[in-house]
Amino acid sequence: MEVDQSQRAAIGRGQQPRDRRWCVHTGLILMGMCAVVANAASGAAAAGPHPCRVEGLPNELLCGVVQRPLDPARPDGTRIGVHYLLVPAMARNKQPDAVLMLAGGPGQSAIDLAPMVLPLMARLNNRRDLVFIDQRGTGRSAPLQCADESRLPVQQAVDPVQQLERVRQCADTLAKRPHGDMRFFTTTIAMQDMEAVREQLGIPQWNLVGGSYGTRAALEYLRQFPQKVRRTVLDGVAPPDMALPASFSADGQAALDALLQSCEVDTQGPRACATQYPQLRQEWSVLLSAMPRKITVNHPVTGKAETFVLTREALLRLIRAPLYMPALAAALPTAIHAASQGDFGGIIGLSGGMGNRKSQRLAMGMHFSVVCAEDVPRIANAGVQPGADFGLVDAQLYEAVCQLWPRGAVADAFYTVPPAQSPVLLLSGGADPATPPRHGARVSKALGDKAQHIVVPQAGHGVMGIGCMRDVLYRFIAAADDASALLQDAACATKLPRPGVFLPVQTGAPTDAQTGTKP
Repeated sequence: MEVDQSQRAAIGRGQQPRDRRWCVHTGLILMGMCAVVANAASGAAAAGPHPCRVEGLPNELLCGVVQRPLDPARPDGTRIGVHYLLVPAMARNKQPDAVLMLAGGPGQSAIDLAPMVLPLMARLNNRRDLVFIDQRGTGRSAPLQCADESRLPVQQAVDPVQQLERVRQCADTLAKRPHGDMRFFTTTIAMQDMEAVREQLGIPQWNLVGGSYGTRAALEYLRQFPQKVRRTVLDGVAPPDMALPASFSADGQAALDALLQSCEVDTQGPRACATQYPQLRQEWSVLLSAMPRKITVNHPVTGKAETFVLTREALLRLIRAPLYMPALAAALPTAIHAASQGDFGGIIGLSGGMGNRKSQRLAMGMHFSVVCAEDVPRIANAGVQPGADFGLVDAQLYEAVCQLWPRGAVADAFYTVPPAQSPVLLLSGGADPATPPRHGARVSKALGDKAQHIVVPQAGHGVMGIGCMRDVLYRFIAAADDASALLQDAACATKLPRPGVFLPVQTGAPTDAQTGTKP
C-alpha cells in the first residue's frame, strides 16, 4: 500500500492519516526485565514513518529511522540509524501525547518487545500512538551484539576464564565495525537520540513507560528534557547511582532470604512448604558449601547430558534467575531439596525459565558499554553491604569484564534525580531480586510531591504485567489533570498472596502424608 506525501506529512506532525487502513491495532501483550522488522529503509534515505511488518504482530505498522552522529561532539563524523516502530492510535480523534516504551536490560530491543507489551497498552492505544525505539546498540540501531551463547556447553558457559575470553573476542569483533567505538553508547547520549525521534514525529509531549533499566533511561530523559514529558511510569526502578553489580549482591540476597523465610512460615497442611522441606535453609547452606562439585545434567536448550564442575559462583547465578518471577521461585524449594540429594536438573531448568525468546536476549556489547561506563566506576564507593551468600560475585565479574571494555565518559549530573516537573508513577515488586522497593522509595523522595510509589509486596521484577495493573497504568496516563493522576489505587494487586510452593506430580497412588488422611 502506498502513502501519498500529504499522509506522510500528517504522520510526521503526529496527526492521523486519512486512510483508516493505516490505523491498525494488534490487540495483543506484556513486559523486565530482549521481530525482525521488514525495514525498507536502513540507510540515510529513510526518514519519516513508512509501512513495515514486525515479527510477532499480524498487521502492517509504521517504521522509521533517525540518523544520528555516533559521537555527538562530531556531528559530521560517523552516523548511525536509530530505528523505531510506531503503532498508530485506533481512534480518529486521538490525543497528541504518544506513549514511548523504554526497554530494559540494558541491552533489550524495544521493537522486539512490542508483541509482548502491546496487550498491556491496548486501552492506551485506542487514542494514543505507541512508540518503540531501539536504543543505540540494540535491535536494529547500530547493534552491539555478542555471539549467542544459549547453546554453549554448560561447562564453557559457566567457566569464568572462558567467559572473559568470549568478552574479549566480542570487544575485538565489535571494535572493527563502523559504529564500533563503544564509548558512545551511554544512556545520556541515547536519550538525545530519543529526543530526535520525538522531534521527527512532531510529538509535543509524550508519556514515558520504562521497565528495569528503562527506568534509568526515563529518569535521564526527564533530567535532560523535562518539558517534553507529560507523564512517566517507572516499573522496577533502577536509579542512575545504584552501582548495578554491587546492588545485585545485596538485593539478590534479600530475595533469597525472603524465599527461605516464606517456606519456614508456611506450615498449614501436608503440602505446605515447611512440611515438605523442614530443613530447606540448612540444605541450601550445605549445598552451597559443597561447591565446587562435579555434576551431570541435561543442557536446558539442547537436552544433551553434560558433566561439568559447578562452582559456587555459578550456582548463585543459577539460583538468582528464577527469583525474578515468583511463579518460578515457587519451585526453588523443590529444586534446592533435589540438588541437596544430587539432582541438579531442577535448578538448571529453572535458570532458563525466563525463556530464550528473541525479545529477552540482550545485546551484550551495549550492556557492557552502559554498565562499564555508568556503574562499575562507582562500585568501590557504593556503600552496599555484600550479601552473606552472594558476596562480591557480580562486582568482581563486571570489574574483570570492564578492564577489557572501552569506557565512555559520564557527567556527574547524570547521577542526580531532580524534582519532577510532571507526574511520575513508580512501581516496585517486594520480591524483586534486582530492583526492590528500596530503590523506588529513594527515587520517589528525590522526585518530590509529583511522585507516587506503589509497592506490590509479592511481585517480582516487573509489576505492569500483573492483572489489574494495566488498568492502573491506563488511569495514570489518561487522567485529565496531574492531581487525579497521582491518586492511583492498586489494592487489586497489592493484596495478592505469594504463590504457594510448587510440588512435583507424584506417580502412583497418593500416600497418607500426601492426602492428609489418617489410617
